[in-house]
Amino acid sequence: MYEDRERLRALWHGEVELFRRTHPESGRLAQDASVNMPDGVPMLWMAKWPGPWPVYVRSASGGHFECADGIDYVDLCLGDTGAMCGHAPAASVRAITGQLTRGSTFMLPTADAATAAALLSERFGLPSWQFTLSATDANRALIRFARQVTGRRKILVVDYCYHGTVDEAYATLDPDGSVIERRGTIGAPVPPSETTAVVPFNDVPALEAALSGGDVAAVLIEPAMTNIGIVLPEDGWHDALRRICDETGTLLIIDETHTLCAGPGGMTARDGLSPDAVVVGKTIGGGIPAAAYGMTQTFADRVRSSLELEDIDVGGVGGTLAGNAVSMAGIRATLAEVLTPEVWPGMIEVATEWTAGVQAAIDEFSVPWQVTQLGCRAEYSFRETAPRDGREAADADDFELQQYLHLHALNRGILITPFHNMALMSPATTSADVARHTEAFRDAVASLYAD
Repeated sequence: MYEDRERLRALWHGEVELFRRTHPESGRLAQDASVNMPDGVPMLWMAKWPGPWPVYVRSASGGHFECADGIDYVDLCLGDTGAMCGHAPAASVRAITGQLTRGSTFMLPTADAATAAALLSERFGLPSWQFTLSATDANRALIRFARQVTGRRKILVVDYCYHGTVDEAYATLDPDGSVIERRGTIGAPVPPSETTAVVPFNDVPALEAALSGGDVAAVLIEPAMTNIGIVLPEDGWHDALRRICDETGTLLIIDETHTLCAGPGGMTARDGLSPDAVVVGKTIGGGIPAAAYGMTQTFADRVRSSLELEDIDVGGVGGTLAGNAVSMAGIRATLAEVLTPEVWPGMIEVATEWTAGVQAAIDEFSVPWQVTQLGCRAEYSFRETAPRDGREAADADDFELQQYLHLHALNRGILITPFHNMALMSPATTSADVARHTEAFRDAVASLYAD
């Protein structure tokens, strides 16, 4: 916890005034929008961006965007992975716009769908794929399928996990180890203890105990935690997870939506993991809504044999626009021509430069923070050592400090992911972009800790 709160407040107020002076057009747009949108934003969480109003975007390309006030930004947020491919990648735009001229949604397949499924199968090693509009929808579908084929009710998740707006994932552990609603949960339909088991990340004994009762249909995990700060798996965690799932007849679902940063097949391919199902979303459509889930043949056969054709459209899995022609064109082009395996080494290299720049400032000013990298994604947190689980990561949070650092960066033309301290690299992100962050970050740390 940063101790000099008076200094922090003074620095914060200075950055707010600077933002007001330099972003008047965004302020005007926000005020006008507030007439019909609460807080002037299309989704309420956008109001959480630091500053008196959010930055309004005018245009974006590659790893940069321009705001309504004409300021150029290095975008290290990239839509919190939604634009990891870069903004408006040419191949994706061509495919998407070309399909739009031929029609967008038919409730019928196109040839692009089969190509997209084959590309995903090649990358993740799972043969059977279906498509949705978001990773949230994909997770919900797999949860339903897992319950359907196992006859079990509960889903196991990791404490402080993130899987979109899946109800079962909004659960945490209280100090006594009981499953309760996560802080801030909006309108939970039932007590989460009825649907969900929760274990800390990297805790094998807790995992064994939670699955021993035989009432858990599936484990839903990210292979590394990403939305509470980056928390990496310890050696042997994934091997133990697979073994315990096999011993207890529990399905294993790996959500690679954020951890696609690790490589073209996520951590599943990079680390040789063996899930029963994989979820991937956000960036695979080239910037339009698109996601997918893949299954082993065994799981897929169990699902398909359990479904009656007459009822398959009203069973709780699907969506009228899921698998639409535009999304399929976007996925096909993005995987085949933009997020190709060849781009990851360069993305990871610039992420390593970003990590080194952050570490240099931490070392120079002896700051009690740490930085962790996962592929082309990296993040710093306000603790001296890397967190082992979500609770340790959450306990290190300092919202006011985080808001100051984000606004400081924003005022210097740099956007990092809101609500935590993550930077993501696209194929278009350059060493010069990273250097801009390194300079600004050092200045921010100096403002907090220099004598």
